Amino acid sequence: MAGTAGSAGATGQLGAGQDGAAQRPRTLNIIGCGKLGRSLGLLWQRRSDDLRAFTLLDILNRSPASAQQASTFIGAGRVASSFDDLRPADVCLIAAGDDQIAACCNALAAAGKLLPGSIVFHCSGALSSLELASASALGAAVASIHPIRSFASPQQVADSFAGTWCGSEGDSAALAILGPAFEAIGAQLVAIEREQKTLYHAAAVFASNYLVTLIDVAQQAYAAAGIAPELALKLIEPLLLESAANAFRLGPAAALTGPIARGDLATVARQLQALQQRQPQLAGLYEQFAAVTSELASRREP
Repeated sequence: MAGTAGSAGATGQLGAGQDGAAQRPRTLNIIGCGKLGRSLGLLWQRRSDDLRAFTLLDILNRSPASAQQASTFIGAGRVASSFDDLRPADVCLIAAGDDQIAACCNALAAAGKLLPGSIVFHCSGALSSLELASASALGAAVASIHPIRSFASPQQVADSFAGTWCGSEGDSAALAILGPAFEAIGAQLVAIEREQKTLYHAAAVFASNYLVTLIDVAQQAYAAAGIAPELALKLIEPLLLESAANAFRLGPAAALTGPIARGDLATVARQLQALQQRQPQLAGLYEQFAAVTSELASRREP
């Protein structure tokens, strides 16, 4: 696994003392401290000193003003003006956008802020820890820890983070430090394969983003049938919530209801024809869903 040299160094530098006593909290820098970085920073900062996994040193954002806002929100962290201005830390979280993670890591490495034993990680759902190759090349241990939830409101996330599942992969030395740090703020970690990170994230997109899209599609179909959009949402809500609850309780196949589950293909054909006439942009999607739902129905127990 990439970063073996960093893994070996991290064990000695960042582990417990020789007498087995707990060391001081490890130092942390956050690069790109937006909604996710602020949420995690606040969660770790809230821990009492003797239970805190990290002491936040520096925050580096695109603008000093946004870094200062992050520092104020978290209640800790010095505003750094550049990568050169960062103080070396035991751990570095790169919480920038996906398209900036590798560039930030490269800049961090070029600034000479990484040593063998350093830990660098990101929280992207779509990208693996291989984005941090320039840190691995310097002997750092790297990882990705992806909290499976929305970070629209940092305060709300911090107040309700307990129980959040996090997909984790990377070097064993990095995960040995990051795993307990995330568990200390209530996370539940699930190991994923580095090579399957993109497929893993596609599953999350189906469960989150495309579910919202599906609600919009249902609202459009109701509207075509003469139902006001705001009333359509009220009709959708109990259907969606009950169906989801049944799927989580019974499993998707057992929870399936409707014309395809009953084998009523005539109704499916009529619905498809109606969509082709009134909502042709949705007809193809309906047909695709009918196909995968038929496969799901075939897995139902007699």
